[in-house]
Amino acid sequence: MKMTVPTTILAALICVTPALAADEHTVLTPNDVKWAPAPASVPKGAQAAAIFGDPSKDGLFAMRLKLPKDYHIPPHTHPKPEVVTVLSGTLRLGEGSTADRSKTKPLPAGSFFALSPGMQHYVYADEETVLQLNSTGPWGLTYVNEKDDPRKTQ
Repeated sequence: MKMTVPTTILAALICVTPALAADEHTVLTPNDVKWAPAPASVPKGAQAAAIFGDPSKDGLFAMRLKLPKDYHIPPHTHPKPEVVTVLSGTLRLGEGSTADRSKTKPLPAGSFFALSPGMQHYVYADEETVLQLNSTGPWGLTYVNEKDDPRKTQ
């Protein structure tokens, strides 16, 4: 499965980064990352850490998500492009409105993917998996099937 992001989206993200880098300087080691429960928009069990910017506000941000073994996020979309790197573990990424683990692509540590706004996708974690998600805020997540939205049951 090959997933690509239009060149214009990637160019926009690249162009924004140098301007911000001149204004903000952030250096973190792994021990500096402060994990907390992930946003209510994802199923319980995940942890999150905003390591640059604020995902709830306008502007560039970097957020890490730590997913436990056998974790699953049902089909969903995002309003803005997402650029994701798998830092550890193995993530399974699938496309479409129906989750089917057998149709996912396994992405081991070091893998990268970029998603266009509105692209329907879902994920599974084979083991504890850490992702770094880069985008522009405010970050959002809309489930394809409303019944999958954990905000409706939490």
